[in-house]
Amino acid sequence: MTTAFAQPIAETATNWQLDPVHSSVDFAVRHLMIASVKGSFDELAGSVTIDPENQSAPSVDVTIQTASINTRQSQRDAHLRSPDFFDAEQFPTLTFKGGRIEGDVDSEFKLFGNLTIRDVTRPIVLDVTKEGEGSDPWGNNRLGFSATTKIDRRDFGLTWNQALETGGFVVGDEIKISIDVQFTAAK
Repeated sequence: MTTAFAQPIAETATNWQLDPVHSSVDFAVRHLMIASVKGSFDELAGSVTIDPENQSAPSVDVTIQTASINTRQSQRDAHLRSPDFFDAEQFPTLTFKGGRIEGDVDSEFKLFGNLTIRDVTRPIVLDVTKEGEGSDPWGNNRLGFSATTKIDRRDFGLTWNQALETGGFVVGDEIKISIDVQFTAAK
């Protein structure tokens, strides 16, 4: 999507800051083997640096405050912050650092990077869609993206679980992650 500018914004601006008010990182995990529980992280920050000459090698750096986890149930959130799961006191942040794209940077692409949870770093791939670019009413240049991925929580040391009498476990191992972000051009 090209705006009224002579060329797309991503070709003229190189440094972008995450707009946390217009961004979200959500997740879903199976609970009791019968349904999914959804949640989000409420505090995130980040940046993207794009080289106009090589848009397939951006520098993506996102930090999420672990204690900002929100599943809309305070007792569950406290358990998720505890050493059984994220251990938010000892590991206050989750990070994603990306640096390589395969696909069409103006449409759909894969972003390769490293996710760190509890000081365990693993490579992941985000399936990304560029949602658009343009100027807001206040003159800020913006880029919007959505992304999804799946991870196995055990790969990051999130191994707490409890067996059910009927078979299976309280918490599923696969975590579905959904991301919607806006970036504003750094001034």
